[in-house]
Formats: sequence, structure tokens, C-alpha cells
Amino acid sequence: MQHRIIVLGAGYTGAIAAGRLAKRLRREDVTITLVNAEPDFVERVRMHQLATGQDLKPRPFSEMFAGTGVQLRLAKVTTIDVDHKTVTVTGTDTNAPTSIAPGSGVEELTYDTLVYALGSGWNTHGVPGAAEHAYEIAGRPGALRLRERLARLDAGQTVTVVGGGLTGIEAATEIAETRPDLDIALAAQDGLGDWLSPRGRAHLRKVFGKLGITTYEHAEVTGVEADHITTADGRTIPAAVTVWTTGFAVHPIAQATALEVTGTGQIVVDGTMRSVSHPDVYAIGDAAMVMGPGDKPLRMSCASGVPTAWQAADTIAARLTGGKLPNAPIRYVNQCISLGRKEGLIQYVTADDRAVRAALTGRLAAVYKELICKSAAWGVANPMLGLPTRRRHITREQAATGPAVKEPA
Repeated sequence: MQHRIIVLGAGYTGAIAAGRLAKRLRREDVTITLVNAEPDFVERVRMHQLATGQDLKPRPFSEMFAGTGVQLRLAKVTTIDVDHKTVTVTGTDTNAPTSIAPGSGVEELTYDTLVYALGSGWNTHGVPGAAEHAYEIAGRPGALRLRERLARLDAGQTVTVVGGGLTGIEAATEIAETRPDLDIALAAQDGLGDWLSPRGRAHLRKVFGKLGITTYEHAEVTGVEADHITTADGRTIPAAVTVWTTGFAVHPIAQATALEVTGTGQIVVDGTMRSVSHPDVYAIGDAAMVMGPGDKPLRMSCASGVPTAWQAADTIAARLTGGKLPNAPIRYVNQCISLGRKEGLIQYVTADDRAVRAALTGRLAAVYKELICKSAAWGVANPMLGLPTRRRHITREQAATGPAVKEPA
């Protein structure tokens, strides 16, 4: 009897987890199914580049996972029954037997271990008009929609980015560099880059000035219209296009299950990324509420998500084979920010993500950020490469029942 592992979502975390599991477990002992709605990998950290007309390298999953033993299932997840260990999907591309009526386009998959990596999308925070009038770059469909809209803008029109975090800063600078004929603005709820070190803030303001980006600080946006946004203090800011980058909201499916989740819908996990309510479910990336250094929740980011994928995959492999549970605390080192293609900012931080004095700026920082992005994509595209790992067998009993090691007290 093979142990059935299903990984939901093939972003950075899901794809890495699937490949790492395939590297650590023997094919005769497990089946690993990766469920994703799109056929190729999306470099989410480059969506601002895609939106400005840059073409990204295609990375088909069929090529990435060829020969690994990972079975790719192109489908959309609709429901999860964690009590009966089933996942219902639609739009599947397989002819495998289904427990649902033939021809319905719906399939029910059964698992022994589930890895939930459905990630997040944009978050309007309920601001009136945002969903109707704003554009987002949290995924490829949104970035392509913005790309088409920007291409139709005439010179002199205004693009206003709402949100002063990393995504907003990268979007504003990328658009300003690519389209110097447009008027680019950024509306930040707090001060521009106020979490950065003095050196980091100074460089950020220097680049914004060089690119001609208008900054509206301490501007809480309370409404979005087709041609402007409004703020809590009564300001009206022009915007032929509004780009919304005010954080992320997790996929809503987990909240509809019996899993223990937070008020924002993130799955509550322990230090091994295992659900505290359902031990056969693991959650990674943005979907998980993970406590980091200083007992602070990890922020939603690639920097946070990839280590959670490593931790979950290594833990699952250890529990199935009777190996030693991994103990690799997740900590931050830096925040990598692209400021167009020619400038960058690397802000070094403490383990719990607080800025220190040191920061790398300029062209060298841009090269550093590009290397980080390429290495992250390489790690996904080459799941079987890296440090050599000895694959271990799991017993028939472990295949059927799961964990065989004694858990630490």
C-alpha cells in the first residue's frame, strides 16, 4: 500500500515541497500528487515586471517534474473534507477513475497526508470601489490585465499605486522606469519606507525623486473611483489607473473546513508546519500562521514561505520513515527590494525582521536582488538537484497510518 501525499498549490512553497518530498521518499512507497490550476510556474515576485510589458521565462511543470515521480494534476480545488481526507477538484486534465459522476468535470481525490499551499491573493480590505476599479498584481491574471491597461495609457496620464510596502514600492518604481511619459504616484498609509534604516530610507527617497514619483504619505485610502482615489483626510488624488498593493488575503477554502484557522483564515500550525487540529494536514507559505523569532508571526512573503516548505517536507519524510525530526528555526536576514531594473535596496534585518543600520544600495543591490529571484526560481525548476539525500523506505503500516516516530514531549 502506497502512502498518498497530495500537495495543493504549486507556487514557490507547494512546488518546492513536492520536489523535496520526491527527493526524500521512494516512489514504490508513496504517490505524490501536485494539484495546480495553471500548467506552469508563476514567479510571483516578478509580477510588477510582467505588468510593465516584460516577458518572463516560461517554466512548464511538465518539464520541471519530468522523471521525478510527482504526478501533476491541472485542476482547481473547490472543497476539502479534512475529516474524510478528501479533496474535490474541477477542470481536471486526467482520465483517472473518479468517485464523482463521469463527465461532470469534478473529481474527488483521497489523501493520507495533505500539504496545503494555496497561498494568497490581493486584499481590498473592503475599501469601496477597490474591487471594481483597481488593478492588482498578486497573480498572473491581474498582472496581465494591468499590462493591457498600461499599454493603452496616453502620455501624461496618472498611475497611482496604493500601498507603501515592498510590493507597492516595486510596482511604482518599475512602472516609472518603464513609462517615464506617465505621472506615477504612490499613496502610503504611513511614511515612505519608515520601517527601513536611515540609509535605506534615504536611498529610497533618492530613487523616487530621480524617477519623478509623487509620494502621498500618511494617506489612508477610503475610496476608489474610475479616475481618482479619496483619503481619510479628505484628499482627492488623481488616478487614471489605480494599482492596489495593500497586502494579501489567504485563499478562503481553509476557512470553510474543520481545520483550526485564525480570524484571517490562516491555518494554525506547530513548529513542523503540522495543523494543530488535524495531524495529517500540513500548511506552508502564506496559508499558514507560523510563529517566527520573537514569537512574531512570519510575514507573507517568498522569504518566509520557502523555509516552511523545507520544514514541512523534511518533517513528513522523517515521520514516515522513522527518522529524526528536523529542527531548523526560520529567521530573516534581509529584505530585497527592486527599484526598477537599474536600482535596488537590500535592507539587512534582525532575525525577527527589524531593520539594522546596514543596507546595500544602487546597482549592486539590483544585481543582488536579481540573483535572489533567479535562485528561488532555480530551486523550484530543479527539484531533484542540490545536496544529496538518502531516500528511505517506509513500512506498510506507516504507509497506511502515517507517523511512526514518537513525537517529542
